Amino acid sequence: MKHLLYIFLLAFTLLSFGVISYPIDGYESTGIKRLYQIKKLRQDGKKYTRIPAGAYKNLEDIKLNLTTSAKDSVNTLLVEDNQFAKKIKALIPNSGYSVAVLDMTNTDSLKYAAYKEQIGYQPGSVGKIAVLNAVFTELAKICPDWEERTMYLKDIKVSARYWGTGDHHTIPVYDIEKDKLTKRQVIASDVFSLYEWLDHMVSVSNNGAASVMYREALLMRAFKEDYFTLTAEKAEQFFKDTPRDSLTNLSHAVVNEPLRTLGITEDEWRLGGFFTRPAEKYISRKGGSIGTPKGLMKFLVQLEQGNVVDKNSSLEMKRILYLTDRRIRYAASPRLDSAAVYFKSGSYYKCDRQKNPDCKDYAGNVFNYMNSVITVEHDNGVKYIVCLMSNVLNKNSAGAHMYLASKIDDIINTKDNQPKQEVNLDENYKDKDD
Repeated sequence: MKHLLYIFLLAFTLLSFGVISYPIDGYESTGIKRLYQIKKLRQDGKKYTRIPAGAYKNLEDIKLNLTTSAKDSVNTLLVEDNQFAKKIKALIPNSGYSVAVLDMTNTDSLKYAAYKEQIGYQPGSVGKIAVLNAVFTELAKICPDWEERTMYLKDIKVSARYWGTGDHHTIPVYDIEKDKLTKRQVIASDVFSLYEWLDHMVSVSNNGAASVMYREALLMRAFKEDYFTLTAEKAEQFFKDTPRDSLTNLSHAVVNEPLRTLGITEDEWRLGGFFTRPAEKYISRKGGSIGTPKGLMKFLVQLEQGNVVDKNSSLEMKRILYLTDRRIRYAASPRLDSAAVYFKSGSYYKCDRQKNPDCKDYAGNVFNYMNSVITVEHDNGVKYIVCLMSNVLNKNSAGAHMYLASKIDDIINTKDNQPKQEVNLDENYKDKDD
């Protein structure tokens, strides 16, 4: 009866709004309120300068690129092309950088290049993609029907509680009735749908939202179909009653087992725990977090194949990664302004103030990880994936990532007739957020 009710509601929604797509034109299908604001501005003829031309794609423009190779092993696709690899490696500094690049422009003749692609880095906010994967993995287990899954993502609303607090990143909170946008930190009383929490986690990289969605994936695993009627009180009682070591092992399995299913090894990519300290009230970290360009490339390739959970889930995760917010670091290159980009960045740094009292944000002198994973799709058919990870001390590497983005695009986009805009490495490039 419960499933029949959701099918009825879905049919009613489609009749009311038509087949609505997103990112930007997807408010009706997802309930993500920030999309409504951008859509309204466009309808009113007002300029919205926060995002470039490539960020205005619709659902029909977003497709998976490697479905014709869905049955091929990822290892058979990631075979280095010597000529292509020589060009890519010539761009990379000798130390502190690792990269993997896949040119998908000709899907019948993929070109792969890599440099120190198996070296592990602290992935920072790139690890939130593992949470995204975990949510879709667990939801598929308890709800086989795809249309019902998207309905649950839109209709189920959960509160932050202490799980979502303790992060400096802000989230966009848009009041539709008052037409007012407020940017602020997550507070314990915040209530958003699963779709909105996922958007907060990815588009503005909010750590609190990541912990909330990590929690929800864990609860899906623990309660199975009963998750759909789960109350916040019952969920909190579960955390109180379950031994800490059991919760730790369960949470570790929820985010990491789906990666192993994809053939990504523990040394290639793993997530060690939650993204906010309050979320560790009942659950400990385990094993530490690590990421490699090769492990992340394996994930993004299988996403393009439609093999991450299933084809519908792969496409939906790609939509969530489609960047319709301010572009930073690698994605900030002007060479990519007209391109659609599916992007996640992450950083993690530490300063020893005794060595350098002036050690700055994102320029750590103990460690200084900065990572960019991106799929780029130009209108001229050029499409490629880049996984770039770095650990360069005493320097904000955002400008270097942006510089490499332009140079890699120049190599792959050789048939582009548009004039190439030269981009110099800007040492003063200011990087604010993940």
